[in-house]
Parts: sequence; C-alpha cells; structure tokens
Amino acid sequence: MTKKAAGAGHGADAGQARKTGTTAKTGATAKPGSTASPATDTRTVPTLAGDARITWYHSTGEAHAVLALGHGAGGGIEARDLRALAAALPATGVTVALVEQPWRVAGKKVAPAPKTLDSAWRELWPELCSPGLPVVAGGRSAGARVACRTGRELGAGAVLALSFPLHPPGKPEKSRAGELTGTGLPVLVVQGGRDPFGRPGEFPEGTRIVEVPDGDHGFAVPKRAETGQEEAMAVLTDGVAGWLAGLSLPPVADRR
Repeated sequence: MTKKAAGAGHGADAGQARKTGTTAKTGATAKPGSTASPATDTRTVPTLAGDARITWYHSTGEAHAVLALGHGAGGGIEARDLRALAAALPATGVTVALVEQPWRVAGKKVAPAPKTLDSAWRELWPELCSPGLPVVAGGRSAGARVACRTGRELGAGAVLALSFPLHPPGKPEKSRAGELTGTGLPVLVVQGGRDPFGRPGEFPEGTRIVEVPDGDHGFAVPKRAETGQEEAMAVLTDGVAGWLAGLSLPPVADRR
C-alpha cells in the first residue's frame, strides 16, 4: 500500500433538487468487508439527458457522511469495487449512493461525451445532498473523472477515485493527471497494481494512493496471484474506510 499527501478545499452548494420517484427495497445489514447488501432504496432523478438512478445503501447506525459513487464507461453499478464499498461502509456510519448515469439507465452501450456526464452529475447532485450530510464525490474510471472535474464546484468534501484512468493503455504521454491535481479537494486514489490505465507508481508526487496488489482495472486478480480476490477487496474497503474516517468534513451548513 502506497500513501502520499493530498490537497484540500471546498466549493459552493448546488441548487435545489428535482422531484424524484422512490422505490423501496430491503436487504441484509452488512459488516465491514462483507459482500451482503444493507437495506436500500432506489430513486429516479430526471435530468436533461434522461432519467438517472440512485441506489442508496443506508448507514446501519448514525450516518455522518454520504459517499456518492458513479460507474465507469464500460459497465454499471454492478462493478465489484462499488458493490464491495456499498456492502462494507454503511456499518461504519457512511451512507453509500450508487449512481447510474442516464445512458446506462436507458440501456445504451456507449457512454456520451464527458460534458454530458458532468451535466447529468450536476443535475442529480442535489438529491445526493438531500440527507443533509457532507458528501464525498467518487466513482470508478470515467465516474472518477466526473467526480474530479465537478467536485469542488458542487461542494463535495473530498473525492474518491477508483481505478482512475490516468492515461489510455500504452499511451502514458496522454496523461489526465491534471484532473486529479486540480480538484482543490482531498483525493484518495485506489488503483490496481497492474492497471493498464495507470499503475500506482505512475501517479504524480503528492497523490495519496491505496494500491490493490495484483489488481487490474476492475480490481480482478489472477487466480495464481499471491493476493486472493477477497483479500484484494478487503484492501480496497479497509483503505477507503480508514481514509473516510480521517477526513475532517465540515457540516453542510458551513460550506454555504
């Protein structure tokens, strides 16, 4: 595991939320590191790009923060890292919101342009703030980039970047490091040790990183690796939980 320092800063709150529809669902309460799902409810949020969807995994005790996580361009909220965090963190007082972008809700296979992703994220942000708790913005891959680009302006307390695509595979010269270094917020990167989109050692000095040994871009580990899949997910969830616990997140009212 590699750790480096991160920056800090805060932005303005977003506007008022749109009307949403809610469908209740119930699941089992999870302990940290568990793969069982806590109680959930799913809400539809209208945006100009179509309906987005938020699945809430509620804290099993008194919640002190919301972690909002977007998915990547090649998949949805079924990703193993998003599911692992949604199962583990509610037991630590963090409510997790898994966000499905409109293109994914509509069943499309190709993600739209980054500015469209950013716009939809901005529109649904008030719903993420609705519990009245500090919100940490995050996501995996393309979702991490959205969180980095919009976090400060929306008033996020910090940014969690899972499998940040630092560059296209085999093209390190096309770096996206500026999106990380320009957030103005505390940032944690969780990166697989063999991620072709950027290995932990390639990130700029000053980036705080949790390395998942042997993990690829989806945090899958080879069967013959020294690190098992369950152990890899524990590294991820423990690293994120520890980082969140150490953040100094001001109350929402203090960020207005």
